[in-house]
Amino acid sequence: MELHRRLLFLLTPPIITLIGHLYVAQRLSSAWSNPFWKITCLVSLLLMYAGITAGFLIRHDQSTPLKDRISWIAFTLLGLFSWLFVLTLLRDVTLLGFGVTDFWSRFGPEAGLLFKRYSVFVIIAVSLIATVIGFFNARSTPHVVEIEINIPDLPPELKGFSLTQITDLHVGPTIKKDFVQRVVDTANGLNSDVIVLTGDLIDGDVAGLRPHTNLLADLDAPLGVYAVTGNHEYYSGAPRWIAEYERLGMHVLQNEHVVLPYQQGQLLLAGVNDYDAGRFDSSWATDPHAAIKDAPDDVGAKILLAHQPRSMQEAAQAGFDLQLSGHTHGGQFWPWGYFVRLQQPFVAGLDRYKDLQVYTSQGTGYWGPPMRVGARSEITRIRLK
Repeated sequence: MELHRRLLFLLTPPIITLIGHLYVAQRLSSAWSNPFWKITCLVSLLLMYAGITAGFLIRHDQSTPLKDRISWIAFTLLGLFSWLFVLTLLRDVTLLGFGVTDFWSRFGPEAGLLFKRYSVFVIIAVSLIATVIGFFNARSTPHVVEIEINIPDLPPELKGFSLTQITDLHVGPTIKKDFVQRVVDTANGLNSDVIVLTGDLIDGDVAGLRPHTNLLADLDAPLGVYAVTGNHEYYSGAPRWIAEYERLGMHVLQNEHVVLPYQQGQLLLAGVNDYDAGRFDSSWATDPHAAIKDAPDDVGAKILLAHQPRSMQEAAQAGFDLQLSGHTHGGQFWPWGYFVRLQQPFVAGLDRYKDLQVYTSQGTGYWGPPMRVGARSEITRIRLK
């Protein structure tokens, strides 16, 4: 049974991707009567599928020669295919709508044929341009987002307290030490009182990524560096990564809190395990109430680090003032931000749930395709007022 389940897990993505490629190949090639263009389209989609599948199959095999280069090619092609698939689907919906409304009769019998043919060129051009732009956006140093958050009844001595948030760095197949170094340098340069990392820092195992994650040991803030787990830590062995983060000098908050002194006041900083951690082991289940248990009555503000925004309901019940989250990547690139809303209550920016304010970062790195369109990566500096 376990073997069958693992086999199903391994085969499902290639099969789904194959179906998608066959759909795009059929729809785009049907626009041409010239056999050369038909064959070119089919061969291109076949090679694209082969590249993506190769990247998927060697992803966790450290012994594969040229593994990193294959990963770069595979994930870039995956991003390109995403655009081709979505735009082809939109084209078919448009064609269906025009057919139902008899739209083409207004422009003559050739109008529909011309649209079918030239819309293919538009789809290919837009997909290529978006892939190139998205690549450069994703690989650029994350920009700094500065926000001020008003905490009701914040004691005067806590005004100006600042945190730098890093989240969803996803050190892995295409994010390596050069990118990590730029993130560390930028975060340290903000001179915040605390640096917080809200999960999904990695995408792989400790041994394979240690040369790149070692740079996170250089993160430095006067009141410390604190982290919580995201879902990807559990995919890659959370206990090992938690131990590794501690070795790198981070304080990993697992349904617990610390009280930080600041000027003449004090502030509570808590952290919970990822919202889905209980699916891996019931003892790891997220618990904002446990994270705030036995907190002093005189803390001036209560801040929770929670990887997923949907921790907000329990966080609000537990009495937190502010929740810092990530996970969504802001959708990363169009149109996936619309689908994020089906799972998460918030996608990006500052929102409110009852008396709780929730800031959702768009993420510092990226996952999968090295692409960001319409959702820039960020390192966030938050100041209380």
